[in-house]
Amino acid sequence: MELIRGLHNLRDKHKGCVATIGNFDGVHLGHQQVLAQVLRKGAELELPTVVIIFEPQPREFFGGDKAPPRLTRFDEKVRLLREQGVDRVLCLTFNERLRSMTADEFVHDLLLNGLAVQHFVVGDDFRFGCDRSGDYNMLRQSGERYGFSVVNTETYDVMGERVSSSRIRKALLNNELELAGQLLGRPYRVSGRVMYGQQLGRQLGVPTANVRMHRFPCPLTGVYAVTVTGAGISEQGICNVGMRPTVNGTQPVLEAHLFDFEGDLYGQLLSVEFKAYIRPEQKFEGLDKLKQQIETDIKQVRDYFLAGAVKAK
Repeated sequence: MELIRGLHNLRDKHKGCVATIGNFDGVHLGHQQVLAQVLRKGAELELPTVVIIFEPQPREFFGGDKAPPRLTRFDEKVRLLREQGVDRVLCLTFNERLRSMTADEFVHDLLLNGLAVQHFVVGDDFRFGCDRSGDYNMLRQSGERYGFSVVNTETYDVMGERVSSSRIRKALLNNELELAGQLLGRPYRVSGRVMYGQQLGRQLGVPTANVRMHRFPCPLTGVYAVTVTGAGISEQGICNVGMRPTVNGTQPVLEAHLFDFEGDLYGQLLSVEFKAYIRPEQKFEGLDKLKQQIETDIKQVRDYFLAGAVKAK
């Protein structure tokens, strides 16, 4: 799969394709349905398939820190799109220049001159261009005028309700991990490289791998049973996601303690898969109280992996 960053990197070889556009946050079952629709048409027309995404996502551009948490970081999203079998991902930088692009410029600069789209798959609620002046009907009319077809995306329902990133985000915020996994089509995971931390866990006798999240806000917070893979390992463990209020933390951190692993993981890329919710993050009166609670949490998580369920308190 080819990753193209920006309109300026489009070349003549990229012209002629079947395309779709969106945030594709999570690349969930609903997205996979759309991608399957694009891939079928690409095979039928014998054309490459292109997924157009934005970085940052528009709601992040407009909302800043108030934007909803992502389900997937950019690199995770690209990897998931690659696994779905698309030929190209075009990532557009969402900035003031793109925000101010008119609907006509969007059609001419991107769909016609940039990609020479032959078939465009898009939701009927899709809005584009400055002040969101472009819509599905405008795209259909443009397609009729310039010779490309436009069709609506196929929806995907689970339990009678449409699968969407916002629905998955809500499930995660409520710690409904099983539901989130059903909607994603896989267990929820967070990936990142292990960074140096305060080594507080080591001082408490519970060394942790601190997984770097950069600016990525995780929709989960609290203590969880997890499995950790990557760097040649596959281990069970316990994870805390949050601000670490006992030590006056100022940035969200993902800390994972691997039960049966000894070694150096600094700089390694790990994937943390969330299996069960244990408790909310809380502030303790001191490190001794924190250590006692960690020991209790570890016992509960070990029992979970033995029994396959979290015991109710």
